[in-house]
Amino acid sequence: MKRVSHEPAYVLHHYDWSESSVIVEAFTRSHGRIALVAKGAKRPSSNFRPVLLPLQQLSLSWSGDAEIRTLKSAEWGGGQVMPTGEALLSGYYANELLIRLLAREDAHPRLFDAYATLVHVLAAQEGESLVAAALRAFELLVLREAGHLPALDVQTLTLGALKGDQPYRLVAEGGLRAAHDDDGAWLLGAQWLSLSRALADEAPLTATLQAAAALPGEQRAHLRQQLRELLHYHCGVGTLRTRQLMMDLQSLQAPSSRSKGAAPLP
Repeated sequence: MKRVSHEPAYVLHHYDWSESSVIVEAFTRSHGRIALVAKGAKRPSSNFRPVLLPLQQLSLSWSGDAEIRTLKSAEWGGGQVMPTGEALLSGYYANELLIRLLAREDAHPRLFDAYATLVHVLAAQEGESLVAAALRAFELLVLREAGHLPALDVQTLTLGALKGDQPYRLVAEGGLRAAHDDDGAWLLGAQWLSLSRALADEAPLTATLQAAAALPGEQRAHLRQQLRELLHYHCGVGTLRTRQLMMDLQSLQAPSSRSKGAAPLP
C-alpha cells in the first residue's frame, strides 16, 4: 500500500462523507490535487478538526492506492494568519479555479509555489489593487498550467509577431488576435509581451503581479474581462460560484455604502 509522508499541501475544499468523516480535496506540491478521506474529522475530539482549514499550509500524510486515499495525519505548517473579508473570498475563488481546471494527481510544483505566494498576499491584505493584480497573475498561471493559455508573445493563428503599439484581444476559441473595432477589451502588444516575459520568470506570480499592477486602470479592467471570459469558457460555467457569491454580497451592502461607490470586484 502506497504511503506518502509529510507532504506540503493546502485544503481546497471538503465535504461530508459519513456522519463522522469528510472527504478533503487537497492541493499538494508533489502529487497535485488529491482526494483524501479524513476519518472521524467531524468528531469534537478529532485531531483533524482544528487543522484542516483552507488557506493554511499543512503537512499531510496518507496511504492507499484507490482514487480516495486515507488521511493519516495533518499538521499545521506555520506561516500567516487566515485571510478575512474579501481576501478570504478571493482565496476561495483561487481554490475553485484549481478544483475546476486541474486534473487529479497531476503535479504542478511551480503552481503550488505560486499559490503559496498568493495566500501570503491575501493574508497581508495590503490593498485592493495588490490583491486584484495577484489574482490576475494567478489566473494566468492556472490557465497556463492547465494548458489553456496560448503564447502571449505572438498571434495565435498566424504566429505573427506582436506590434507594441497595436491592440490585441485574447479570445477563448481563437487565442490572441488583432483587436477589432467592436472589441470591448484588449491590451496593447507591448503589454501582452510584458505579461509573457513575467510568466517565464523564476518567480512567475511575483513578476506577473508586478506586470499586471503596472497596467493603466482601464487596461487592468480589460485584462480582467478577457481572463474571466477565458476561465468561464474552460470551466464550462457562466459564472464561477465564488464570484457569484462576491456579487451577491456586494448587492446586499447598505444603501449608504452603495451611494458612496462600492469597491469593484477583484
